[in-house]
Amino acid sequence: MNDHEHHHHQRPTRREIVGGAAAFGVAMTLPGMSWASTPAVATEMARAGAAWLGLLSESQQRAAQLAWDGRARRDWHYIPRSRPGVALRDMTPAQSAAAWDLLGTLLSARGLDQVRGQLQIEQVLGEMSGSLRFRDPGNYALAIFGDLRGTAPWAWRFEGHHLSLSVVVGPEYGVGITPVFFGANPARVPRGHAHAGFRLVGAEEDAAFGLIRSLEGPVRARAVIGDRALGDIVSGPGRELSLGRFEGIAVSGLSGLQQSGVMQVLQLYAGTMREEIASAAMTRLREGGLDTLHFAWAGSLEPGRPHYFRIHGPTALIEYDNTQDGANHVHSVWIDPQGVFGQDMLQKHYRNAH
Repeated sequence: MNDHEHHHHQRPTRREIVGGAAAFGVAMTLPGMSWASTPAVATEMARAGAAWLGLLSESQQRAAQLAWDGRARRDWHYIPRSRPGVALRDMTPAQSAAAWDLLGTLLSARGLDQVRGQLQIEQVLGEMSGSLRFRDPGNYALAIFGDLRGTAPWAWRFEGHHLSLSVVVGPEYGVGITPVFFGANPARVPRGHAHAGFRLVGAEEDAAFGLIRSLEGPVRARAVIGDRALGDIVSGPGRELSLGRFEGIAVSGLSGLQQSGVMQVLQLYAGTMREEIASAAMTRLREGGLDTLHFAWAGSLEPGRPHYFRIHGPTALIEYDNTQDGANHVHSVWIDPQGVFGQDMLQKHYRNAH
């Protein structure tokens, strides 16, 4: 268990593409809005972050709050390792509850369930591997970067093995998310375990399989970029913008039903976030051009065998790889290429500030 961790169709109109998104409950807002549509969320996050810090001891506060301009803010990873901040195992019940309150300002109910499921999967992995100390569901840490009082940007990250949530907060502007990483090992809990059959990111995988199987002939041929899975995500830590070109088939070349399949996958990722953030994310996709998105597949078309898929456009990159440990080990990332680590929002803040 290692961690390097053909339907006949017509070209759809832009209205049909957006309509495909609406069919899956995606809230479409007015053009010209992006992360800046969530300033109220930024205020909530500042209050929740301050409440958590206020419950920490002096030594915990020193560990929890790091410099805004330090390297640690961008030093995310999904491997098991020690992390800056304060780990769940070192928090009192009140401190832990306040940390979950901060997560609740970011995530939807499903997103919170996904985080809880990740902690459960880590416990399962510890039991399966006989290494409960190394595979520790308490080794998930919360860290804050910068000063959350005032009008300067600040950030926070909640992270552990196979989970990384990076958030940049711009008071009066809103919040910027991504990279967002969810993984699962095992991807499907095997028989004989109390949680047998549980799949943490199974809905995303099932939706992608439904999509690739709906493509036939030359359409499928354009979507498939390799007979073998890639072995891992490409845009990992420090490589967030390494995929410079789009591969696979453009969404504009798919039927309306197939486009809805693409939007279903995107909504599953965005839907881990609270409604205001998910709506802003989907608006960014629309403004970047939903018809410029590309869908790519590599590896087997059969579940249980190594496979990889990608959805990539100007304002979204989703990668999903299930290759390791007999295709029972998922790495999955969501990145906004224009807004990774809140880059676009920060540029706007600094332009206005100076």
